[in-house]
Amino acid sequence: MVYAIVRAGGHQEKVSVGDIITVNRMKAEAGDTIELPVVLHVDGETVTHAADALAKITVSAEVVDELRGPKIVIQKYKNKTGYKKRQGHRQDLTRLKITGIK
Repeated sequence: MVYAIVRAGGHQEKVSVGDIITVNRMKAEAGDTIELPVVLHVDGETVTHAADALAKITVSAEVVDELRGPKIVIQKYKNKTGYKKRQGHRQDLTRLKITGIK
């Protein structure tokens, strides 16, 4: 089995060809092809983690679409003071399809 650990959107993701992953928003339009930096590469029994060898490996992905994550509600409350605060947040996300590991 061939897979790679890539750095995408501030996190590390385990990917193989054909996987669809959701990462934090990237500056790319739907249909664009992007290259992801590789942290670790596994090809059957061979594990590659040396920086000079990883520089030769490329993981290409196609941007499928952009979406927003679930709403997160942040509530703060202090007893006996009358202080309460409510805030919401929705993270901007990008969905990627892995097209190749070379």
